[in-house]
Amino acid sequence: MYKKRTVVFLIVASMLISCLFTLSLTGQLSFADTGPARSGIFADTGKTASKDGIKKIETALELVKANYVEGVDQQKLVDGAIDGMMNALGDPFSSYMGPETAQQFSEQIEGSFTGIGAEVSMENGNVVVVSPIKGSPAEKAGIKPKDILLSVNGESFEGLSLNEAVSKIRGPKGSEAKIKLKRAGSANTLEYTIVRDDIALETVYARMEKGGVGVIEVTEFSMNTAERFRKELENLEKQGMKGLVIDVRNNPGGVLDIVIDMAEQFVPKGKTIVQVEDKNKRRGKTDSGGSGKAYPVAVITNKGSASASEILAGALQESAGAKLIGEATYGKGTVQTSFNKEFGDGSLLKVTIAKWLTPKGEWIHKKGIQPDVAVSQPGYFSVAPINKEKTFKYDMLGEDIKSAQTMLEGLGYEPGRTDGYFSKATENALKKFQEAQKLEATGVLDAKTAEALEAALVKEIRDPKNDNQMNRAIAEIRKEIESPVSKK
Repeated sequence: MYKKRTVVFLIVASMLISCLFTLSLTGQLSFADTGPARSGIFADTGKTASKDGIKKIETALELVKANYVEGVDQQKLVDGAIDGMMNALGDPFSSYMGPETAQQFSEQIEGSFTGIGAEVSMENGNVVVVSPIKGSPAEKAGIKPKDILLSVNGESFEGLSLNEAVSKIRGPKGSEAKIKLKRAGSANTLEYTIVRDDIALETVYARMEKGGVGVIEVTEFSMNTAERFRKELENLEKQGMKGLVIDVRNNPGGVLDIVIDMAEQFVPKGKTIVQVEDKNKRRGKTDSGGSGKAYPVAVITNKGSASASEILAGALQESAGAKLIGEATYGKGTVQTSFNKEFGDGSLLKVTIAKWLTPKGEWIHKKGIQPDVAVSQPGYFSVAPINKEKTFKYDMLGEDIKSAQTMLEGLGYEPGRTDGYFSKATENALKKFQEAQKLEATGVLDAKTAEALEAALVKEIRDPKNDNQMNRAIAEIRKEIESPVSKK
């Protein structure tokens, strides 16, 4: 049995974190027949690292110190050597943090933080967004999962480690971070100006919809999420809830104990919640001690649902009969252990030590979990912003015009096309929009019009009636509630 109380999966919802799903030791790591966690940097398979290998590293250090033309910071060389080891693994979820970064990491596990509010990882040398945090400056600005971050305030991320890139993105509350990025489907580089802010760590939001359908949105699995979730669930049940929708879209992950606690409320006793497999192919599993629920449950996912979100989705889909609705999840199926005591200076090393698998033994890494009911959001939900430094008009062609056309169409105007050619129909649609916004109806796409378009679109996106995935999930639950055949 996988002893869940001996380990903690840690996720910190900020640009600081270099891995999505971190297993941090609180004592001994116990799954399958694995013994105590190794206590040395080179302790891996139980064998001592090659003395020749260690001597080679020491020799390189001494040669640089003795011969380099300028002064040498030995600590920087040591940190760089360790960072290089982690990069050589080719694993974006194994990383090294120096004392300062590790301290920030530890502080943010329990409390709030200041930043732009997005989870990132390093993939093929690129800083890639996993998910923006709900209500964060990053989400409000329009940052999307899978965006590739290129630079901040003119400083390129090329050649930097994830920690180095993150340190450049971080900054004091109220300061601006001008982020340049690449997005799939857009030929041009996009730029967002994001004002850094305190990121709220409220993680559970609940409401009751018509027909007795409860909705609980979970934005992150932090230390208090299970307690908050339990209270909100009890409140909904007291109100006569007949079915439940759990929304984990853009949820980057969280604490393993919390996920298990929450899953146990829906997975019947004795059924598996999650499996873990170590490097020697030894598996341990966590079975539910709960009793399940008599009412139907649906889980909404998208490509920003990662790690712990995927554990919950997989457990409820395979062991509790819940229906997954939306898009395939991110696909993060590895486990990391954090070592912070071994260095003695506050530094921290995170190393991938296992895989996690769904109850049926599926490894979802780089594949994600497929929904039972695939539902996409409207195209304008992911439209790229418009370049405010240029003006566009009739007979021009470009990606920014394509974005404007998609926005106009989403707002109910009729641009005639969405291929980026500024046609007469697009000009007329733009004039109608400008009139409605009390702007000069020129039919020219200038900065003011672009800003008004984007503001109107944000309002449209936030309108619940346009959330295809949520609406479909609620409809599916209502259908099950009304069905004469019992779900259970």
